[in-house]
Amino acid sequence: MNTAPLSLSQFQSLRSSDRFPVVFLGHGSPMNVITENPWKTCWQELGQDFGKRWPLPQLILCISAHWLTEGWALTAMDKPRTIHDFGGFPQELFDQQYPAPGAPAAAAEIARFVRQRASRPLDLDQQWGLDHGAWGVLKPMFPEANIPVIQLSMDYERPPADHYALAQQLRGLREKGVLIVASGNIVHNLRMMQREAPPEQAFDWTVEFDETVADWLAQGRLDELQRFERLGAVARMAHPSHEHFLPLLYAAGAVDKGESCRFMTPNYQLASVAMRSVVWGEG
Repeated sequence: MNTAPLSLSQFQSLRSSDRFPVVFLGHGSPMNVITENPWKTCWQELGQDFGKRWPLPQLILCISAHWLTEGWALTAMDKPRTIHDFGGFPQELFDQQYPAPGAPAAAAEIARFVRQRASRPLDLDQQWGLDHGAWGVLKPMFPEANIPVIQLSMDYERPPADHYALAQQLRGLREKGVLIVASGNIVHNLRMMQREAPPEQAFDWTVEFDETVADWLAQGRLDELQRFERLGAVARMAHPSHEHFLPLLYAAGAVDKGESCRFMTPNYQLASVAMRSVVWGEG
């Protein structure tokens, strides 16, 4: 798969900017958006840095664990709907809306230059919207919902290396006023969850996988992420299915070599979900 950066000079809908950071957020339970918890507080504080430490983004490109497709696609509607892709939660959660505008022109430009398998451009989608992996973190960060949002799907049938390669093509968007927000979890095994577990408590394999990945990130060994399955049994426990790990590859793929990262909320939820978040490009 092609890993060349976007041809930024051909963009008309996005202005050049200073380089924006890249964010990976461990989103955990959908309930985090309507309860008081350290993760939501962290997302709120991060969002407040935009307009102060950094300018407000022209566009947010979000990659969520919850939109899997055949091939890759970008949302390309004017008004993406708020998707409540969960069940068994209080009505208050289903009442949540995030009416951020879309950005059809920017989506079309990005789709034209990013290549997926068989060197074909990204597909443009008019049906999806914003799932809870996206709006569940963006609503605390940018509660006014006035920044356009595009969501990028993931082709789950492709190997991790292909996701990482596609993400490398997105790197140049950071210099076009685009904030890349990837939303998943470094460890995500709901089959083993313990509902009453405090944030500091987790299974040994949860901690082992989370800390191994954190070491790779801290050391700048980002290529290792696409080979996470080589960790064997601990990787299979951490991810019975790995859709929640893949967004980390999109964040890491958009990072320049040698960029340092900062960890946020390196703790756990339900004992089997790692809530570590990561920010690159802070200076």
